[in-house]
Amino acid sequence: MKIYLAGPDVFLPDAVEIGRRKVAICDRHGLIGLYPLDNTVDLASPDASRQIFHGNEAMMDDACAIIANLTPFRGPGADAGTVYELGYMAGSGKLCFGYCNDPAVYAERTRRFTSVSEQDGRLVDADGLTVEDFGLPDNLMMIHALDLHGSPLVLPRERPADVWHDLSAFEECVKLAAQQLGAES
Repeated sequence: MKIYLAGPDVFLPDAVEIGRRKVAICDRHGLIGLYPLDNTVDLASPDASRQIFHGNEAMMDDACAIIANLTPFRGPGADAGTVYELGYMAGSGKLCFGYCNDPAVYAERTRRFTSVSEQDGRLVDADGLTVEDFGLPDNLMMIHALDLHGSPLVLPRERPADVWHDLSAFEECVKLAAQQLGAES
């Protein structure tokens, strides 16, 4: 059973090694991890971004589930590409699993990046825009997509010292996926 491994991990300096570690964890639990950097892309080509898109979409089509790393990336919320991939898989009726190595609620994380105040009974940011405040770790659409299409978001009790290399929550997702898919450990 193939699992698409989504997340901003592909931007890390050691992205290939992280991918290898994730694929090995999947293998230990009877699953085949599909890591986006395993696609062959000519980065010098004028259509490199389209090659990446089509390669990743083909991997998702080939997979029966996704494990999405929803750890905040360059802001208080998840990576936009990963969110697209999660939605693509949910919309395709495939199993969805996700983890986030920052257990703080979204409103708290938003305060790390901008001022947040209360106005007319709602939280607003520095631009006067409403800050989602349902006590969830990220946008409600992602959280409930996971609830309805696989398993609730996996969170550590405390934020690990290295949110990009601690794979404990990832491995918990792999275990959940293996159980739901009937894979052998």
